[in-house]
Amino acid sequence: MDNIAIKFEGEIVDLQTAQQMGIEGEGIELDDSPESLEVLRHSTAHLMAQAIKSLYPEAEFYVGPVVKEGFYYDFKVDSEIGEGDLKKIEKTMIGFAKKKHEITKYDISMDEAKAKFADDHLKLAVMERIPSDTVSIYKQGEFEDLCRGPHLPNTKLIRNFKLTKLAGAYLGGDSKNEMLTRIYGIAFASKEALKNHMLMLAEAEKRDHRKIGREMALFTFREEVGAGFPIWLPAGARMRSRLEDLLFKAHRKRGYEPVRGPEMLRSDLWKTSGHYQNYGENMYFTNIDDVEFGVKPMNCVGHIKVYEHDLHSYRDLPLKYFEYGVVHRHEFTGALHGLFRVREFTQDDAHIFCTSDQIEEQIIEVVDFVDKIMTTFNFDYKMMVSTKPEKAVGDDRVWEVSTQALKNAMDTHKLPYEIDEGGGAFYGPKIDIKITDAIGREWQCGTIQLDFNLPKRFELEYTGEENNKIQPVMIHRAILGSFERFIGILTEHYAGEFPMFIAPTQVAIVPIAQTHNDYAKMIHDKLLDIGADSEIYKSNDSLNKRIRTAEKTRVPMLIVVGDEEVENSSVAIRDRRSREQSNSSLDEFLKMIQEKINEVNF
Repeated sequence: MDNIAIKFEGEIVDLQTAQQMGIEGEGIELDDSPESLEVLRHSTAHLMAQAIKSLYPEAEFYVGPVVKEGFYYDFKVDSEIGEGDLKKIEKTMIGFAKKKHEITKYDISMDEAKAKFADDHLKLAVMERIPSDTVSIYKQGEFEDLCRGPHLPNTKLIRNFKLTKLAGAYLGGDSKNEMLTRIYGIAFASKEALKNHMLMLAEAEKRDHRKIGREMALFTFREEVGAGFPIWLPAGARMRSRLEDLLFKAHRKRGYEPVRGPEMLRSDLWKTSGHYQNYGENMYFTNIDDVEFGVKPMNCVGHIKVYEHDLHSYRDLPLKYFEYGVVHRHEFTGALHGLFRVREFTQDDAHIFCTSDQIEEQIIEVVDFVDKIMTTFNFDYKMMVSTKPEKAVGDDRVWEVSTQALKNAMDTHKLPYEIDEGGGAFYGPKIDIKITDAIGREWQCGTIQLDFNLPKRFELEYTGEENNKIQPVMIHRAILGSFERFIGILTEHYAGEFPMFIAPTQVAIVPIAQTHNDYAKMIHDKLLDIGADSEIYKSNDSLNKRIRTAEKTRVPMLIVVGDEEVENSSVAIRDRRSREQSNSSLDEFLKMIQEKINEVNF
């Protein structure tokens, strides 16, 4: 099979660009590899734009990037476009693909480009973001657009694609700007890959945590409260509390001390940390008594202040602090998405202060912690080790030792990992934790990050064996990432069928008649005594309807109580997970529930 592009010095370059530059590299064939799909999907985005332009001649286009979900294009038209129009656009795309248009590239000056697209305000907005005197344009048939590439050589190679979603998007992701239309799509080299992906999307739609969250009354968002600020309802708060309790015990068992920092700190501290200068646009600020404060986007500064509270020697290290820290970050409205992207969230945040010689043992312990949590929730996961970038702070030897310590930790646990050369932060190497859910989707969750920068900025120190002052290494560590995002992922992973130990309601109690309500209440109270939550379904609806209503909440265990159960101190059990029915004495039932909710120990 012929190549569609090449890989040169780690970058994907299309054949036209390679020929223009006179470079050679490793060939990329048309298949379902990540490199090939990037080229294919980029060209499919342009094919979609070409079809839209032919159907809506007044269309103006902003950007059409390849993203993890496939590709999209942001554009503006005078007509109203609905989900039903996607089929029409797809049909037009198929027609253009069959015409086998060559995709050609040419370069012009920025001034020429502005003159060429003078009547297209979106294209002019794109050019404002390009810090170059020249731009490249790709052309296929009558359609052409600003683009860096890479692209296929011909539209005939685009065969297996689907437009998946219509949405609105603010220009540049800023809610102060105009609203554009965004169409998402997906493309693959093979029909089989496209078919499998569409089946996955259909399953993902059923598992959407926003839908299940409504059905199970876990959380809600209210416009009058503000976009991106979730409200946890009783069922969701119960589940979240169970997860927090499990993690609290696991942290204490591993030697972490609980701490808590304020949610607002003086801006001077954020200037010292560097957040003010480098992250300020994502922060919220306020003034109190004519002093500027920043609402924390991260918990590290508060933990540094805990470290500074006492003098430390090498004998004290490592010191491990953890906090369920509420943080706020200013996300563009268009980027908000259920629990996955919010403006207020709680991190399972921890910081370890240690010597450089202790890095490896601490990383091994954290990786073991990660493994325990992820395997408990039946997640497959992998690690990505990111190494020193060109611009970095800290001693080269410490970087080398630290990076090797991360790799050694992976090797010790026989965990496969990938290397992202130069992908570390300027202040230290890191490990990213990527999990795969029940339907094969990959999620970025926690991070283990070494930091040589903040200890230096805040002049942290400990006394060494020779009574000398030494700067500690700081390890940032969040395993879940945030409770909000992780619970959203769990909801979709389990499709709401949560394991007993974190289910928002473990038992649904259905009394057959009102005369059995007291017995049901007595069971409810006994369940609370052993740490289990239950709900009594005692409405005036029929028995069968109440059972169906209880089952719709995806409760793991349902019990029915009537005269026989009251007389014998027993329960009639319906196990939703195993789909089995049985009878048990009340005492045996309570013992069984207690064992199930206590079977997990991180």
